[in-house]
Amino acid sequence: MPDFLPTLPKAQRAFLVGVQTPEMPDGEGEELLAELTELVENLSLSIVRTTLVRLRAPSPALFVGKGKAEELAALAKEDGAEVIVFDSALSPAQQRNWEELAGMAVIDRQEVILEVFADRAHTREAVLQVALARMEYSLPRLTRAWTHLSRQRGRGAMGGEGETQLEQDRRVVRDRIAHLKAELAQVVRQRGVQRTRRVRVPVPTASIVGYTNAGKSSLLNTLTGSQVLAENKLFATLDPTTRQLVLPGNQKLLLTDTVGFIRRLPHGLVEAFKATLEEVLVADFLIHVVDITSPHFEKHRATTLSVLAELGAGDRPVVDVFNKVDLADLLEKRAAKHSVPDALLVSARTGEGIGALEERCREMIAHGLGTVRLLVPHDRYDIVAKLHALGHVQTQEHRDDGVLVTGRFPPSQHGLLEPFILKAPEPRKKARA
Repeated sequence: MPDFLPTLPKAQRAFLVGVQTPEMPDGEGEELLAELTELVENLSLSIVRTTLVRLRAPSPALFVGKGKAEELAALAKEDGAEVIVFDSALSPAQQRNWEELAGMAVIDRQEVILEVFADRAHTREAVLQVALARMEYSLPRLTRAWTHLSRQRGRGAMGGEGETQLEQDRRVVRDRIAHLKAELAQVVRQRGVQRTRRVRVPVPTASIVGYTNAGKSSLLNTLTGSQVLAENKLFATLDPTTRQLVLPGNQKLLLTDTVGFIRRLPHGLVEAFKATLEEVLVADFLIHVVDITSPHFEKHRATTLSVLAELGAGDRPVVDVFNKVDLADLLEKRAAKHSVPDALLVSARTGEGIGALEERCREMIAHGLGTVRLLVPHDRYDIVAKLHALGHVQTQEHRDDGVLVTGRFPPSQHGLLEPFILKAPEPRKKARA
């Protein structure tokens, strides 16, 4: 079927426009513009100029005032730009008005992020999710593709030629959206089956979350010794990857790497990627990774927490981790500890702080389990091995009558544990006088 939001041609010359409004903190417009620059560079577009507009209030027609819009369009033409990129979301009407004024393609931050996601999507699930988000974004913008036909006024009940084609395209897009949602629902069911299989052998789970490019995949690789794709670019990983981590004491933990978050993430992408991000909802706890070297790490952290809350995972226990500590100076380390006193400072590249993170994971697992005392016969050392694998063994003592184990274990293992649980002695009844 036709793609109503075609991928931007590579090596185009881009003119970037950032916006600073009175409601935004000082300097935030420049920070977001720098982030937009990195996003656009990930699309291999050549940036001819970046400019920041101070805006009192958005204009319904062009977002900025007509005079400022004419000035920006003239600058873009003077620089030889082929596309104007706005850091703020543009309505379909604003986008259409801008393209008529400037005589070139005009896109917004949402479309740039969609393009980056489309460029990174490889697996069936990621491709479906990106396609759904792109279709939902393109539906109200179909008029852009048929502006030249909409002027052709026909006669009779069918209306103009452009109107007929536009309605046909809308039906095609709506049908495609329905089909994509059905396919994604099947993916969700398949993921549920996979999760059920994991639950049958109950092992604690944790999801690695954080701002894009914080080093989540690198941390997963360092902890588990795996070879998950880890690159220094935005949204390098779109699909969840689960690997097993064996903690000290043979305690097992399933770690899932998830897609990174970003400020002003299109709502359609949050919705489309819920099939991926639902791993976060079922995790026993989260490992929130923050890039300690980023001057905006506090805002990155706030963005991640905001998206987690939107997903319904705001109440999950969290281990805060500042990554890339090997590249940080003393001031950056102090700022991180001042912001989040309980956070761990680690380096996925050098392994610094990894031992402390593993111990914190053991503590998180133990915190969610109940303490029991077990006496396991000497001929059942297979049970002792399972206890180490399934829970958190606090003490282990070899006695004449067996192995005395104290620890915390999942409630789902009660059937396995029940024959070996030591019952507390009942209090003696007082003798009658």
